[in-house]
Amino acid sequence: MRRRQVLKMFAAIALCPLCASIGVAEEGHHWSYEGATGPDKWGELDGADATCSIGSQQSPIDITSAVTARQPSLKINWSKRPETIVNNGHTIQLNTPEGDTLQLGDRSFRLTQFHFHHPSEHLVDGKRFGMEAHFVHAAAAGGLAVVGVFIVPGKKNAAFNKIVSTMPQEAGAPVSADPSIDPSRLLPAERGYYHYEGSLTTPPCSQSVDWIVLAHHVEVAEADIARFAKLYPMNARPVQKIDRRFILRSRAG
Repeated sequence: MRRRQVLKMFAAIALCPLCASIGVAEEGHHWSYEGATGPDKWGELDGADATCSIGSQQSPIDITSAVTARQPSLKINWSKRPETIVNNGHTIQLNTPEGDTLQLGDRSFRLTQFHFHHPSEHLVDGKRFGMEAHFVHAAAAGGLAVVGVFIVPGKKNAAFNKIVSTMPQEAGAPVSADPSIDPSRLLPAERGYYHYEGSLTTPPCSQSVDWIVLAHHVEVAEADIARFAKLYPMNARPVQKIDRRFILRSRAG
């Protein structure tokens, strides 16, 4: 029994290493993508997750009616390799060391981890994509910037192939990641993006996220998408109401 509790603790920390500051649910709290603990119930499962139900700036969304406007260029400086990879019971996540950054205007964020959803969580004009990668960045002063990248079937991507080839098949504690995995290979060459204010797409659904959803996708082998889908056939939160939020699209790209 103790071992099971420890694994749950590792999974919670791995899913969101920043949750100590944004309010992770207590050990043993369980949520899922279907049934009695599915997305429509998240806000009722624990008091710390109430924002999932009552928040007015929830993510993901269907990106529609975006307004083209001048936006700061993305300065993505990633040179490190992930330290660990974990199957946390909700997704496959890779945790990164200090050093990789995202510069968004005059704000700087540190890359902490990236993970995957099948199918994509965000839509664009009603279109859903095969998968979506989320690169989670944290600012020293608080707040997150998450870069979302759509993934579609096509030519093989060496980085994604290595991830699905080495990902743990069962939930558990993090293990060492293959040093050949290069996160930058999961980015498209074009850096045009959509920008809106939103939330984490998993409990506690904290509304502290600058969403940067890239307008262009990356291709990976269809067989590799299938390998991920065998572990996680559906780990995407349904789209949420846009309410009165503005969605901006950068002029570049």
